[in-house]
Amino acid sequence: MTIAEVSRKYGLSPDTLRYYERIGLIPPVPRTKSGIRDYDESSCRWVELMKCMRSAGVQIEALAEYVALFQQGDATLEARKALLAGQRDHLMARMSEMQQSLDRLNDKIQRYEQGLMAAEQSAEQASLC
Repeated sequence: MTIAEVSRKYGLSPDTLRYYERIGLIPPVPRTKSGIRDYDESSCRWVELMKCMRSAGVQIEALAEYVALFQQGDATLEARKALLAGQRDHLMARMSEMQQSLDRLNDKIQRYEQGLMAAEQSAEQASLC
């Protein structure tokens, strides 16, 4: 697939795809004889993984380290697992913080709704007189 096709498929700009390759978030993409990137199935799986991980807030540095470890082979299985577990823990903490924020917002909204309903009820009672 060309970079334009991969860009459309995954909703990432060609510049982002080039950047991901340049900093090591995805392994080097195969190229045609004329030097044009030719994304194969493996390259697309890496793009998909990185998009998912970045959407989850996983840090670029951690992802680059993961790819570097992956390229070193099976001797790094435990290190890769530990890296992913650490990122999972970080994400779970962020999710907990976000849930607390959401709960607080919902509580605030509920208070406004109760206050507005009380104000509307007062207005209705005043009009009945």
